[in-house]
Amino acid sequence: MRFHGFALAAGALALFACGGGEKQADTPAADTTPAAVTPPPAAPGTGTGAPITGTTHEVRMVGDATSYRFEPNAITIKAGDGIKFVNISGGPHNVAADPTKLPDDVKTQLSANMPNQMSPFNGPLMMNPNESYTVSFGGIKPGTYELNCTPHLAMGMIIKVTVQ
Repeated sequence: MRFHGFALAAGALALFACGGGEKQADTPAADTTPAAVTPPPAAPGTGTGAPITGTTHEVRMVGDATSYRFEPNAITIKAGDGIKFVNISGGPHNVAADPTKLPDDVKTQLSANMPNQMSPFNGPLMMNPNESYTVSFGGIKPGTYELNCTPHLAMGMIIKVTVQ
């Protein structure tokens, strides 16, 4: 009995939603030309990405029974080098920076050097083993910068990058 009541109510709702009411006078068709799309405002710190002019270093992103980590978890590079982050296991992983920990004069260039961001300073998620994401450190002044994996930040997945 309960099923029949539900079916009756669903049928009545369908009839109500699909029709009924008076027919309105014919009116000209609405303009179907797409409205002009206004691009979203630029993300904070956007600029022109600097190319890698030196060595591209590889950092492995690992998640297993012992921990979630970058291998190595600290790296020293030269300005103009790049880092290729490779998802080895335990994904999804990404490469991110906390903008509150970045000097103001580094934010614009680092953001520009991080392609395909999901949000400011958050690289895309790498879901599968062997996916990679490369960040250029071209135009980045000497200093030590902390990057992290957003999904595993609470588990301590942090890397210190020292640019000489």
